[in-house]
Amino acid sequence: MKFARKAKVVSVIPTASMADISFLLLVFFMVSTVFVRYRGVPVELPQAEKIEKLESRRNVLQVWVNSEGVVSIEDRNIPLSEVGKLVHKYLTANPRLIISLRGDKDSEFGVISDVMEELRKVEALRVNFSTKRELDE
Repeated sequence: MKFARKAKVVSVIPTASMADISFLLLVFFMVSTVFVRYRGVPVELPQAEKIEKLESRRNVLQVWVNSEGVVSIEDRNIPLSEVGKLVHKYLTANPRLIISLRGDKDSEFGVISDVMEELRKVEALRVNFSTKRELDE
C-alpha cells in the first residue's frame, strides 16, 4: 500500500529581508568611514609674518616635504628626480595650476631648494609656500 506524503520538504533561502540587511550594512559603513582631509607626509609648518589665503582649492597642487626630505605629491612619495615630470603632467592638464609647497620647519632648505629647481625646470612658476596660520595652533 502506498502512502502519499502530505508535506514536501523544500529548502528555500528567505530573501524578503535582504534589502533591509543590505541597507543597514550600507548605512553602517557610511557612518563608520573616516574621511581624511590631507594624506600627505606629516609636516609641521613654520610660522609666517604675512599670510594670504588661497581662495580656490581646485587649481592647487599640494607638494609636501617632511623633515627627512621625503617629497610627496598627491599622497604618493616621489623621488626628487621625478617631481618635475609629474608636475609638468599636472600643468599640461591645468595651466592655471598653483603649486603649494609645504615644507616641514625642521627640513633642510637644500631639499626644498632642489624641489624649487625641479619646478623651475618645467616652468612651474606659480608657487605658494604654505605656513601655519595663527588659528591652526
